[in-house]
Amino acid sequence: MTQPKITQPDRMRLLVTGGAGYIGSVCAARLVEAGHDVVALDDLSTGHRDAVPAACRFIEGTVEDAGAVLAEGFDGVLHFAARSLVAESMAQPQRYWLGNVVASLRLLEAMREHGTPRLVFSSTAATYGEPASVPITEEAANQPTNPYGATKLAIDHAIGSYATAHGIAAVSLRYFNVAGAYGRYGERHTVETHLIPLVLQVALGRRNKIMVFGEDWPTPDGTCIRDYIHVVDLADAHERALVQAVPGEHRLYNLGNGTGFSVQQVIDTCRQITGHPIPAQCAPRRPGDPAVLIAASDRAHCELGWKPERADLAVIVADAWEFARRVG
Repeated sequence: MTQPKITQPDRMRLLVTGGAGYIGSVCAARLVEAGHDVVALDDLSTGHRDAVPAACRFIEGTVEDAGAVLAEGFDGVLHFAARSLVAESMAQPQRYWLGNVVASLRLLEAMREHGTPRLVFSSTAATYGEPASVPITEEAANQPTNPYGATKLAIDHAIGSYATAHGIAAVSLRYFNVAGAYGRYGERHTVETHLIPLVLQVALGRRNKIMVFGEDWPTPDGTCIRDYIHVVDLADAHERALVQAVPGEHRLYNLGNGTGFSVQQVIDTCRQITGHPIPAQCAPRRPGDPAVLIAASDRAHCELGWKPERADLAVIVADAWEFARRVG
């Protein structure tokens, strides 16, 4: 085994798993612009080849292929590749335990074997389940309510063990809803479950209406409140975490906008930005939906010097709308 050696080069050689996906592609683009040498690894099962920045070397493969790549020598890994559909994880948990946990363990083994010193992991605030209070801090109990959140939590535990035993400098970032776009890099899922792109699909004529699950929640306008973070702010947090990771430590940070936006606010903002009426229809509450989910980012503000610069919902929606019109 090669022992990791932590240095702070201005130009790092970085592997981005899931680099053809939504968040991975934006992060790869921002890292390239910051002067780093980036390799994107993606099996294209949900990602898009044309989403990989031109300046990145692209390798089509799974996370399990990372060992052969890391043998070339890298300064760090940003790990985005994962299965992330809650409903699918409930119906097919084996795909999540194998595709998320087992694959990530093999990545950690490859990092250990080749002495890769840094790791930033795209975790999720779904590890907290239905919190007792909001905003959710890093001290909140981890009680995931689905296999997706459970597998991400399991990976966090594994990363902590590897950091302590093998000196890896590791950071896990937990967040809820990512939205917005960065020029030609944006959100386009085959199976779309996120509110903002679903609402924008109505504006584009790809859906007849948007469903609102409950209008009698204990919130100011009766609809659920959720935390939204601009994808560029998220990418910047990953770069800060990469640079400030500490050898032998695994640090956890929640990332959020601090206030949250209601479903009705999202719909109204989309109507304003797009100029479309966007019909909405009320439906019964979904079982297990909390009224409010907001992540506290105080630790990230203090230790990483990070705060969301694009927290305005209108900015988030406008960027998402520009991308949505671009790709149709």
